Amino acid sequence: MVTPGLQGPAYRSALPARAAACLVCVLLAIVLEAQAPKYGVVVEIDDKKADFASFKTYTWQRGQAAFDKTIDAQIVAAVDAELAKLGMTKAASGPGDVLVTYASTNRTDVDLKAKPDASGVRPNYAVGTLVVALLNPTTRNRLLRMRVDQPIDAAPDKLEATINSVVVQMFERYPTRQKR
Repeated sequence: MVTPGLQGPAYRSALPARAAACLVCVLLAIVLEAQAPKYGVVVEIDDKKADFASFKTYTWQRGQAAFDKTIDAQIVAAVDAELAKLGMTKAASGPGDVLVTYASTNRTDVDLKAKPDASGVRPNYAVGTLVVALLNPTTRNRLLRMRVDQPIDAAPDKLEATINSVVVQMFERYPTRQKR
């Protein structure tokens, strides 16, 4: 199809601009797809040579803690419980075999595929993100990173159960619990 008014050399010179515009559209679609909310647990082992079975003690290092002190305490307690199930204990003094840190945040996701209500508002829901990392105590290099993104019920009476559940899900993927 020839665009009216563009013929001959003018048409040929417009081809690179059209190709570039198509490429931008394709890249935009890829980026938007990559940004679509993904829920669940992701575990990244940063140090493939680390012997996770040899870790017996740990020390907490402050990270991006939850603003709410109650939620912070619940997250720390849930991680402590899972580390204990792995046979690890908090170091009584000095650095442990690993440093443990966490970061948490929350956001609101909007369901863009749902139909808006009468006032034009689409359904939205709270999503929590929790990242727990194990670090080398000497170099502070990350050994392991576990992340979960999950829709949450932010009601205080349900939040602790949600925190415990997602931390269990994260530690189910701990390297020593994975079949080789």
